[in-house]
Amino acid sequence: MFPRALSLDALSQRHGSRYKWLLLITVAIGTIAGVLATSAFNVAVTALSRQFGLGHDQVQWAVTGFMAAMTLSMLPTSWLLDRIGFRRLFLAAVVVLSMASVAGSLAQSFAEVVLARVLQGAAAGVLQPLGTLVVLRLFPPHMQGRASGLLTLGLVITPAVAPAFGGVLVDHFGWAAIFLLNTPFCLAALALGGWLLPAPSPGPQHPFDWTGALLLSLATLAVVDGVTRLHRDGALSVGTAVHAGLTLLTLAAFLRHARRSPAPLIHLNLFSSRTFTMGSVVSFTYGFGLYGSTYLIPVFLQSALGYSATAAGNALIPSGIALVLSTPLAGRLTDQYPPKAVAIAGLLLFGGSFFAFYALGQHIGYATLIAATVVGRIGLGMILPALNLATLRHLAPHQLAQSSVIVTYARQLGGVFGIAMTAVFVEWREGAYQHHADGIFTAYGQGFFLLGAVVLAAMLAALLMRGRPPAAVQAGA
Repeated sequence: MFPRALSLDALSQRHGSRYKWLLLITVAIGTIAGVLATSAFNVAVTALSRQFGLGHDQVQWAVTGFMAAMTLSMLPTSWLLDRIGFRRLFLAAVVVLSMASVAGSLAQSFAEVVLARVLQGAAAGVLQPLGTLVVLRLFPPHMQGRASGLLTLGLVITPAVAPAFGGVLVDHFGWAAIFLLNTPFCLAALALGGWLLPAPSPGPQHPFDWTGALLLSLATLAVVDGVTRLHRDGALSVGTAVHAGLTLLTLAAFLRHARRSPAPLIHLNLFSSRTFTMGSVVSFTYGFGLYGSTYLIPVFLQSALGYSATAAGNALIPSGIALVLSTPLAGRLTDQYPPKAVAIAGLLLFGGSFFAFYALGQHIGYATLIAATVVGRIGLGMILPALNLATLRHLAPHQLAQSSVIVTYARQLGGVFGIAMTAVFVEWREGAYQHHADGIFTAYGQGFFLLGAVVLAAMLAALLMRGRPPAAVQAGA
């Protein structure tokens, strides 16, 4: 199916100094295919809700199921890299993603939609950490900011511009067409990957930590389900208390296992680094704000302001352009200034933009709406290139594979939690204000306030990160 793979040295000699950029672009295209499956789908939420007669707290499982599968599938990525190699892992994940996308477009029930989304998410989760590994392993320190900016450009521009294309597909062809939006990127990633990805080199072989993966997966799913349970049963119910107790016990069992296992799923000693720990916290809150807002903004524009799916998507195009311009600039700034300073500035812009939606509500004009989203996306473009480098650049080379998986896992877990909590929170507030004339706008406004508060709170964790990597690590990278 694919041409015979050459070694990394042979490919580097054939393509010269541009090879590392070609490889980064290849991995970025595959990652974009996965992110498209996340962000473009959100403009179809309203159509799905009408088609199957579902509320926000039910239809969000098509989004949260994807995100949960995406998050959990990251856990074995570092082990799979050692076991089958980068090339086979990347190509297999893209094949599964493309097949699940086609299957989703043919779904006849909501259960089939959720199943297709889970398969899409599992493939996308494997792809997520791979780009960061390319940046940190192939690029020298003085070029990592620019390389990370290029990689991040695809990751963050996709949620901004995908709703515009997705909205057109939904309005003209129905919600099922949204599944096919990422297939051209899947095909391009397969073609380029077969040509450019090197043959796998032997890596350390160790058994997979199935016990740790099971315990952490159960704890993750329990946390997400707990948000819905909290809305359904109430905070003081016996069911909620039992569920919370079991979740904490599962998490405690995972931590105990990780401390005792000789080859744990997550080495807890990574968290002895304050910079890594705080970076993981910022990554979680970043994912909360990114995916929560990517879900909430299109739904707000359609359900509250009355935009069509196409109009809601088109309203986000200017912010996508701003993102295109700001992300490479942020990468260059990260090469010149402390990464944490760039990340903090981005968090301030990103979190602050949500308060315009909260303050203005139904009175937000078209120009103001565009301005708020542009400011937020500029901040978004500044955060991720700086955050990845600030969190990971000081670590030893043998720690990079697992640490990049953990940081990406934290971001995606924040995204799962952000979507679930935002959807359930707005549904709850809509019920509370259903007899008020402007109740729907109050409910959505409070949802945006929640997003802004969470993102701005991440600035406290970012302030505790180390400003620059140690000189010894820079020199030896």
